[in-house]
Amino acid sequence: MSSLLKNILRFLLFIMVQVYVLNHVPPLHQFIVPYLYFLYILWLPFNINRFWLLAIGFATGLTLDYFTGTMGLHAAPCTLIAYLRPYILNILIPQDTIELSYAEPSFKSMGFAPYTLYIVLFTFVHHAYLTLIEWLSFGNAWFFFGKVLGTVAISILLITITELLFFRKGKFRTNA
Repeated sequence: MSSLLKNILRFLLFIMVQVYVLNHVPPLHQFIVPYLYFLYILWLPFNINRFWLLAIGFATGLTLDYFTGTMGLHAAPCTLIAYLRPYILNILIPQDTIELSYAEPSFKSMGFAPYTLYIVLFTFVHHAYLTLIEWLSFGNAWFFFGKVLGTVAISILLITITELLFFRKGKFRTNA
């Protein structure tokens, strides 16, 4: 399967799961709202052009905004993590070895600790920015931090389950 077709199918799958399954889960105690759709941006190939990465990030968020009726609420955090992704990857992995060998970020290509940090960091950034935009007032800081931490925790659990269910082979670029 070509990389383009695989990424289009992933995009559709992540958006449909978010819209038709996760958005219908009632929020638990006003804190926990499960989000998984942004994982699509984190799973994009290493060698994607930065312009296309930003465009795909914006389109991913805007697509979810279209389905939820909240224009711009999800587009902004998705564009932010798409913008930060190359810089964080440059910090987390050595460029001369891993990025040249593997096609996309995964446990196998980055190692357990860097990939876990990558996922947790971007989950926190996405959810904190999304909650800040959604909340947009500083009346109760405990509510804000509680919602961010609860949402991050449930999303990390969902990402772990997704990683276990959809094991991605660490495909070498030379074999692509």
